[in-house]
Amino acid sequence: MIVVFGSLNMDMMMVLEKLPRPGDTVLCPSYELSPGGKGSNQAVAAAKAGAEVKLFGRVGEDEFGRILLDSLSKTGVDLVGISKSSDLPTGCATVCVDELGENLIIVATGANLENQQSEIPNFLLAKGTTLLLQMETSVDENWKLIRRARKFGARIMLNLAPSDSIPNEILDCIDVLVMNEREATRLGLHLGFDIISPKIVAKRVAANFDLTCVVTLGKEGAVACMPEGTWEVGALQGEVVDTTAAGDAFVGVLAASLDEGIELSIALKRASIAGSLTCLTKGAQGSLPTLKDIEDNLKNINIPRRSA
Repeated sequence: MIVVFGSLNMDMMMVLEKLPRPGDTVLCPSYELSPGGKGSNQAVAAAKAGAEVKLFGRVGEDEFGRILLDSLSKTGVDLVGISKSSDLPTGCATVCVDELGENLIIVATGANLENQQSEIPNFLLAKGTTLLLQMETSVDENWKLIRRARKFGARIMLNLAPSDSIPNEILDCIDVLVMNEREATRLGLHLGFDIISPKIVAKRVAANFDLTCVVTLGKEGAVACMPEGTWEVGALQGEVVDTTAAGDAFVGVLAASLDEGIELSIALKRASIAGSLTCLTKGAQGSLPTLKDIEDNLKNINIPRRSA
């Protein structure tokens, strides 16, 4: 079982020729509203990959919150852990996507700031549970939950996105850390590494904190480093439409695969396929692939390579 502690946002997507620069005003013909938020996206990705998923988070007492819950109710994600804020609105994100599929995202956190880790009962953090967290909620609540989950034996998986500093004692508690290249570079700077290339950071974090450190590399695939070795996997090729939910698809499917007991190399391959497929369709949760989509493409990328 996967327990997700994370954000729920309404995404306002705008498709542009070029992303704005400071001082720019850029016009686009329209916008679309779609369910999003890293916690919600990763919960849906894991559920569509076949996992049993419980999502803990918060929305406002507003129309965005109603739409999000209605949409999530159709995904198979257990929403018993979703509560409503009487003070703050549902989180909202403005997602700008250019003609190359690159994005710029601004998040108004809203009700996500009120997420309380104490609402997750201890029995859901026992051995056999994979706890999945991101960084769109209070970091203090994240750290409290990670410490508690370590005590009760859950596998702890953190997506360090958006990037933030992380205490060494929290890194010591984590089993799987997932980042993109920029987030890995920032973590390397925070930890004082003299070399901050993403792959080197992943290897050093894995060795120093005895965990599995995964870095996504966009169209180059991903790398997963453990103290005993490194796995590298490629990505599917195709015309990129929107990269917004690619990272969330990767993380959710990786969590689902590991929770199922699949070995890391195959879990990494499935996650890379999911992230790649997500880039081929516009939007966040609507672009997340099913388990059948992933399995139909297993033959289309090579088996991950292992190195020292």
